[in-house]
Amino acid sequence: MPDGTQNLIEKPSVCTLDCPDTCSLSVTIDDDRILKVRGSRANPVTEGAICAKVSDLTPEFVHGPARIMTSLRRTGPRGSDAFEPIGWDEALDIAVAGLSRVIERYGPQAVSPFNYAGPHGILALDSMSLRFFHKLGASRLIRDSLCGGVRGRASASVLGRVPGATVEQAALSDLVVVWGNNATCSNLHLVRHINAAKRRGAKLVTIDPRRVKIADKADIHLPVRPGADVVLAFALGAEIERLGGLDRDFIRDNVVGAEGWLERARAWTPEKAEAASGVPAEAIREVARLYVAAERPLIAVGNGLERNANGGSGIRAICALPALAGKFGVAGSGLVLSASANFPRTPDRLHRTDFIPEGTRVLDIVDLPGHILDDSLDPPLRGLVMYSHNPVIVLPEQARTIRALSHPDLFTIGIEVAMTDSMKYCDVVLPACTSFEHADIYGAYGQNYLQRADAVIPPVGEAKPLTDIFRLLAARFGFDDPAFSASDEDLMDEALDSADPRMGGRRASSIRPGEALAMLPEDGEAPVLFRNVFPKTPSGKVELFSDALEAASGQGLPGFTPVPGAYPLMLISPASDKRVTSTFGGCAANAGMPVLEMHPEDAVARGLTDGRKVRVFNELGEVNLVLRVTTGIARGVVSSDKGAWMMTSDNGQTISALAPATLGDLAGACFNDARVEVATV
Repeated sequence: MPDGTQNLIEKPSVCTLDCPDTCSLSVTIDDDRILKVRGSRANPVTEGAICAKVSDLTPEFVHGPARIMTSLRRTGPRGSDAFEPIGWDEALDIAVAGLSRVIERYGPQAVSPFNYAGPHGILALDSMSLRFFHKLGASRLIRDSLCGGVRGRASASVLGRVPGATVEQAALSDLVVVWGNNATCSNLHLVRHINAAKRRGAKLVTIDPRRVKIADKADIHLPVRPGADVVLAFALGAEIERLGGLDRDFIRDNVVGAEGWLERARAWTPEKAEAASGVPAEAIREVARLYVAAERPLIAVGNGLERNANGGSGIRAICALPALAGKFGVAGSGLVLSASANFPRTPDRLHRTDFIPEGTRVLDIVDLPGHILDDSLDPPLRGLVMYSHNPVIVLPEQARTIRALSHPDLFTIGIEVAMTDSMKYCDVVLPACTSFEHADIYGAYGQNYLQRADAVIPPVGEAKPLTDIFRLLAARFGFDDPAFSASDEDLMDEALDSADPRMGGRRASSIRPGEALAMLPEDGEAPVLFRNVFPKTPSGKVELFSDALEAASGQGLPGFTPVPGAYPLMLISPASDKRVTSTFGGCAANAGMPVLEMHPEDAVARGLTDGRKVRVFNELGEVNLVLRVTTGIARGVVSSDKGAWMMTSDNGQTISALAPATLGDLAGACFNDARVEVATV
């Protein structure tokens, strides 16, 4: 390349990371290497802008020293770096022999996938992989308890599986409430539309235990304690009623269970709610006044508030507010929730659930380490295939996860892009492609555009796409059904219903790279609840009382249960501006010791000063972090970003070691129920 520029090529792609925005990308390539990643305008939501972590860290993530270039066989103790490179044939021989030994001794249900959401392309997330496990007869895995499941179940109990307002509609609002949503880090393009609304005179309210960056733009910030969102929502609902803000006609025609909900809410006066939630009573009254007065108020609910024992109740109570006040039916009002319902997915067809043997057991991902350690489980869990997941860093009760992955009778196959902390516990590691090295189709959970991408560079080293890896495993097990020879294009077409009007007569595989297909209701307009989209509950109405939840768990109405703890401080673990969960955690920019944020009054009470190393501990473990004293965190709460790798630790633990492996009211992980103390090292 004599002049240093002549081989540069720009190619379209899509961001595959676990983020609502699913940005369209323009990737600069030189000699099969990624030099730069920028946002493109193919997806109108992206509009040319992406987060700094993707633009800055992608080249190192794809080509850096942590990248797995060949298959590897473990040669030393689990958890060490003792591996030797081997070829694909030998690696597959080891993988198949190990799983076969487990199956011969215990049966196929002694094997389980152990994956989550590293990539969000529909094929990479789970397609050929689940076909393989279903045909094998392996244990099934519930994954959404780790994140997102509570928000989905909670909102569906109130509204059914329907799309909420699009992020673009925030620009039309006169009041935006960003609730438990660290939007600047993990919902970037919502912020742009909020800024547009503010320029038109809209008010902004943020609700979060931490003064997240978007709170700097807010007119009011409510520093709610973790787990008390339901209390705050009840207090707001009762105050809306006191102000005469209930829309009685809308409630009569469209809502079920309003009176029971309000009876429960009336018990939470602003003063009582202040004592439980930490939010000043007058601030509660002011936000209620703003909400009643607004013509187009929009509540953008994040995933942060679901990660506690009351998470489902909190989201259900929040979803009730626009129904009680009649704030639906107009673009720019209502709720920003998951956009997943915009996409006509056909998971049974893609995953071939017809292959699942009758009676196959179902395990929960949060409990999987416990199942491995439970020798009385019948059959015991003795074979894992770990892919698109870094459980040592991501799962709660880190010490338990490490004990489980170190079990002497466990055989583990790892399939991964980078040598994560979890891969070090595998018996054999297979190198996977990044999203830039294979084709995929992309839905989203934060916007309503369907996108496709092709590979922009060849596979790095000996890496293969996940679909190819599971085709190879299926062939080694003798699975000769045509389902296992389906091409990636076939899988794309089997992933979405081409007959659905939202597809406009298109097959998913026909979408061109650099194109974004809007998923719109039949009228061609953006979805607006009670205008062109309506509840899909059993009653066809907004259900503030859920018969299904009452029958299942006695939770017909949302409720509040204080979480006891032997330690005085609440630890939250929000999204980072340098990582997407743990992705990019192996990059040089993420090598330093993480920070712990603490309110000045809490620091003074413990004799702690800004910038010093402190010990954060509870009955589950301890982590050393660098203290940052700031008024940006509520009193009684401390915060450290999730997803840091072990290379940042000086004692072999990260903050997931401190989170309890409990499930909340709607069976979600309770990371933010961690109770800790902080002291000098």
